[in-house]
Amino acid sequence: MIHITGSISIDERDIAESFIRASGPGGQNVNKVSTAVELRFDVAASNLPEDLKYRLRTVAGRQLTQDGLLIVTAQEHRAQERNRSTALEKLVSLLRKASIRPIRRIATRPTKASKTRRLDSKSKRAKTKILRSTRRDLD
Repeated sequence: MIHITGSISIDERDIAESFIRASGPGGQNVNKVSTAVELRFDVAASNLPEDLKYRLRTVAGRQLTQDGLLIVTAQEHRAQERNRSTALEKLVSLLRKASIRPIRRIATRPTKASKTRRLDSKSKRAKTKILRSTRRDLD
């Protein structure tokens, strides 16, 4: 089990790994060995809470497919094992980020003093602009 938060965890069997050839550094090795890792996690079929799945759609962005499949790739390192752990860290951090519930904003009304300050600054600004104008009334 991979622990995301204190109450949320995912099963390792729900994650599918595939190895692909990576671009970038690696010399002759880059054309022979598949070092890049692609993790696939089926969010739609997982046992995650519905509100977490909903927030994950916005957090993951293009990494989440239409079918509800979260695809995380890692090809930063030359070693397959390091890319594997990096991809897993990326997946866990995405899920942790989505697990944070946003704080609901409580609608409040502006105070009378703040309204007067706003109106005073508006009238002061209007007077400044009138004084700057080059218009002259001709008789």
